[in-house]
Amino acid sequence: MDEVVLEIPCPMCSEEGKVRMMTHIDEIPYFGEHTQITVVCHSCGWRQTDFIPADGKKPGMSRLKITKPEHISSRVVRSSSCTVRIPELDLEVNPGTASTGYVSNVEGVIDRFMDVIIMVTRQAYTDDLEMSEIKRLQEMHTTLLELKEDPIPNPVTVELLDPYGHSQILHEDATMDEIPEDVLQKLPIGPEPAVFEKEEMD
Repeated sequence: MDEVVLEIPCPMCSEEGKVRMMTHIDEIPYFGEHTQITVVCHSCGWRQTDFIPADGKKPGMSRLKITKPEHISSRVVRSSSCTVRIPELDLEVNPGTASTGYVSNVEGVIDRFMDVIIMVTRQAYTDDLEMSEIKRLQEMHTTLLELKEDPIPNPVTVELLDPYGHSQILHEDATMDEIPEDVLQKLPIGPEPAVFEKEEMD
């Protein structure tokens, strides 16, 4: 993966001449050819990664109901513009200004949610919140943990909503639908990509 120097200041530390871009073209089964673009600052360590399909994509929602153990090993391609939801638990992660893309699996996505729930639960004890709120957090964590059991006692749905259509759950049981216009208008789009000339991509 060759590095290309970008003639832009780092968006985090503003250092000139330290930003590099790396591109890698790969084929992901069921997802097709895509380009992985990583922009990194060698001064402060800032990094942004994203995945761009070779074919143009429409806004889309990829959805998989986790009803059997094999589902949690399904591959997930999540771009920096993707919102991840588990509607049954009212859980949602929106792309922020530092959002980055990744390739993982459903279990990895579940683990990220559990890590956040653990962190919030600890803070809830520190802030002396109502026990009902703490109990609710513990119940959500238990539900996610039980997705690794067989049989799964409380199935939930993982949804990837991407206004650019760059995100997908890769499993034969997963569905891909259009995002309703009213939902699409409210979706955050994540960080602005670094701006560079076309020649720098070649």
